[in-house]
Amino acid sequence: MKKILSYSLLLLLFISCKKITNITEDQNAATLISTEQIDAFIKEQVSKNHKFEWSTASSDMVWSALQHSDNIMSVGYMPLNQLNVENNLHNININTADWKKAKEEVLQLILKSEQALDPAVSLSSMLQWDEAVLPVIDITVKNPATVKLLRASKLIRYAEPMGYEPQDAVKAAQEDNSGNAVASSSGCDGNPAQAGLVAGQDYTVIAPAAKQSWNHSYHGISQAWTKSTGSGIKVFVVDTGCEFDQENLGSAFNQGSSAGRTVEKIVTLPRSTFFGIPTGPVETPDDGCGHGTSMAGACAAPRGTDGNATGVAYNCNLVTCRGAEDVFIDASREVKGVSDAFTNAGNRTDVKIISMSMGKITSSSQITDAIKYAYGKGKLIFCAAGTSFSWTSGWFGVIFPAYLTQVNAVTGVRDNNFNTTCTDCHDGSETDFTMVMEKASDGRHPLTLAASGDTPSTVGGSSVSTSQAAGIAALVWGRFPTYTAAQVLNKLVVTSANYPTRNSSLGWGNLNADAATN
Repeated sequence: MKKILSYSLLLLLFISCKKITNITEDQNAATLISTEQIDAFIKEQVSKNHKFEWSTASSDMVWSALQHSDNIMSVGYMPLNQLNVENNLHNININTADWKKAKEEVLQLILKSEQALDPAVSLSSMLQWDEAVLPVIDITVKNPATVKLLRASKLIRYAEPMGYEPQDAVKAAQEDNSGNAVASSSGCDGNPAQAGLVAGQDYTVIAPAAKQSWNHSYHGISQAWTKSTGSGIKVFVVDTGCEFDQENLGSAFNQGSSAGRTVEKIVTLPRSTFFGIPTGPVETPDDGCGHGTSMAGACAAPRGTDGNATGVAYNCNLVTCRGAEDVFIDASREVKGVSDAFTNAGNRTDVKIISMSMGKITSSSQITDAIKYAYGKGKLIFCAAGTSFSWTSGWFGVIFPAYLTQVNAVTGVRDNNFNTTCTDCHDGSETDFTMVMEKASDGRHPLTLAASGDTPSTVGGSSVSTSQAAGIAALVWGRFPTYTAAQVLNKLVVTSANYPTRNSSLGWGNLNADAATN
């Protein structure tokens, strides 16, 4: 809710302070394309190609998207004649002479062009955030000529808006069916405890005094626990943070059958800015949404003595990272936060698995860079295939970044038909694995930790499918600690329900933790 209110207030101020007009003089010639036209083009491209990349848009459209959002552009650069940058990002040092020279040339190109429109601007006023790992610049661009120059330069890998998503989609994700403002329907409900859970139906009581979610039985998780509980494996959950009030992800992380493991809470989401000026407090790892806490719980909650829900890998180590405010990555700072989360995880030798249950409608080359970086560092990555809200319902396939080849896309299916996705779950040819996470009889979803207290909550969508899949991967890696990410993935593939025949929309099908830990 805080995101929506602050976003709306800033938008009103933005509109009142900034008059958007067509620029038609000299090299600055550009036609302002409406949001309706941009959004129609995005939808057409997604329908046709199952994805949208800004490289398919005209320079006028890219500039217009900047004008309609916050003017922040993500600029990926490289030295002249550099080959295979995208697949070698994990080996690149942007502080070497050739990379620093390329960056400086790009900055000067941008500065000269922007000063032609506004002589008062400086690099310090245009640069948004520092980048220590990836060859990318986050910078304010207002001159349409700058867009054209960047896209024509051999020093540029990409130049695209960071903060533009289809406006109807943004509105749909922030309003209920009555048009009332709500937190993102993609997951920010505060994660309250679930009343009315029934023993033997919604959960099983297991020693020492914990609740095991009903859906574990479909994936052989109890049997897998006789061989591995994820000990020694660290999972990095990129999401909306971790609720400080949930002690089972804090002071009570080690209790009962969970012992000797670590939990860390970090934040990569930068503070909000307005025209380069900080407008909000410094962000903390605390979860103001609820979604991140539920994902961390489904993956790694302790097998404890307090009657709460148990995670799939109840002895794994855990890092929760607040990379965004909610699960719809629709702001420039969220793109930066998610990108930094992946590079942070990639640079940690102790992290084995990355799980993210968030996504976008448009692609982000900066996030793609960060994922390729982490993948190159040997991480096993799981991302949610997507959970519909009104704008995407019924036609949208696997979302970004789950459709990337470096990522394992996970979606949810029903308990009575493993070929039927959950009510709001996305699927498509890019789907890799499925998890049973919705009862056909009453719509019940898996158990996880609530924002606070010892009564579990429930959570649905491809989100929980992804975090539980990451937990299963931790069980496998804990069973075979010398394996590489590729070997763990192979174990998951060859023991899944559809192997050896991959389904056209559900991939390898349901994961089998028992078989994968043999």
